[in-house]
Amino acid sequence: MEAIQTVEQFNEIIQSEEPVIVKFYADWCRDCKVLDMFIGDVIKDFNNYKWYEVNSDEVAGVAENHQVMGIPSILIFQNGEKLAHQHSAYTKSPESVSEFLQQQLG
Repeated sequence: MEAIQTVEQFNEIIQSEEPVIVKFYADWCRDCKVLDMFIGDVIKDFNNYKWYEVNSDEVAGVAENHQVMGIPSILIFQNGEKLAHQHSAYTKSPESVSEFLQQQLG
């Protein structure tokens, strides 16, 4: 998973013609650490997509601009548009994350 370091980099990445998956997190977030324990297995199942992560504390404004109110959150973007958003309450198990991605990406 590639880290996004700047707002400009984020804006460029989400313009992709193919769907891209972006995980929003913060270093202090306990649920983010839980997600990190299993996200590798989920990525293997969806490895035909590009995965990115944004530290919402370090890349100011990106989370707010895309209605990320809780972390971790997983968003899918394509052509600069947010296609889907899995809020923090639903990112607590590999099954819930995989189910979300399967529903959104097929």
